[in-house]
Amino acid sequence: MTRLKAPSTLPELVKSAFAKACSDGHVHYYPSQATILYANDIPFQVRFSPALANKPKPAIKDHANPRKFFDPFADPPAALRVTTLSPSHYLVLNKFAVVPEHFILATTEFKPQTHVLEEADLEATLACIQAYEAAEGTDEGPGRHDGDTANDGGLFAFFNCGDHSGASQPHRHIQLLPIARMKDGLAADGAWSVLADSLTSRPAPFATFAEKISLDMPAQDLHAVYLRLYRQACRAVAAHTRETPIDEATVEDEAEAEGEARISYNMALTKDTLVVCPRLAEGAVILGEDEAVLGTLSLNGTLLAGTALVKNEVEWKALKRDPEGLLQVLKRIGVTDEVVHGNLVRL
Repeated sequence: MTRLKAPSTLPELVKSAFAKACSDGHVHYYPSQATILYANDIPFQVRFSPALANKPKPAIKDHANPRKFFDPFADPPAALRVTTLSPSHYLVLNKFAVVPEHFILATTEFKPQTHVLEEADLEATLACIQAYEAAEGTDEGPGRHDGDTANDGGLFAFFNCGDHSGASQPHRHIQLLPIARMKDGLAADGAWSVLADSLTSRPAPFATFAEKISLDMPAQDLHAVYLRLYRQACRAVAAHTRETPIDEATVEDEAEAEGEARISYNMALTKDTLVVCPRLAEGAVILGEDEAVLGTLSLNGTLLAGTALVKNEVEWKALKRDPEGLLQVLKRIGVTDEVVHGNLVRL
């Protein structure tokens, strides 16, 4: 079967479309400050963008009848469109960007964001990643700027599913961030790198399930990896919500491979790794020195890149003053069980 391919010029298409859309006022770019905080030994990139507080709020979620609300992916303006990728998917700019050149893979026809991903969704995502990798190291490489090194490029893709995942739109879409642009504002020799790529060998403050993948992996095999990790995440949530641990052998009703997802979760995909992270909460409160609530830090799938975004200066200063606050939030948004030898063990 022929593999889906994205245009070889995709990085330049995105870059040009973003520059023009910003210039013409079709994209709202929110500049930010960045710092590196450590959650245990993991460098987390935390960004502060006060202008985001004025971002228009999305329509109220109603998963039972999502079509009754405005769908930004039903017929986006031509100024935001990047390219058609296949009959089933197209690429469009994120209208509200903190990371420059942030773009989105959306289904051409309406499909629910809360459903299990299909083979075509992952094949299209990997095609975009492959196009950026093919351009890597060339003068026209993804997101290249003066002073960039060849290994700065690539794409980080993430998917938010469910009420606790940071999802805001009911029309299925996967978001893509050029890694070079995720580094804007950071020191060239900084410690931050995409967290997802290390999650096959190191634990995070929240449970994750990860496997190595390759760019030449058949779409069917990639989808099988996703389903395997998604089902592990479902079992983790089931174990977390019961009085006693359970393992794979005691699960009688395996999560379905299609239809409504059983849990809230985030999925991340890079050229090397696929990760699924079960979610129990969208965010958690940030406490001050006197235990007063200073605000709430919400997280979406970018937490699998090792990034977080704050919109309030009080929260920003509190996290910088006491990075332990970030760690405490991270421990509260997901499952805190460890995976030992393939079995879930209660901490």
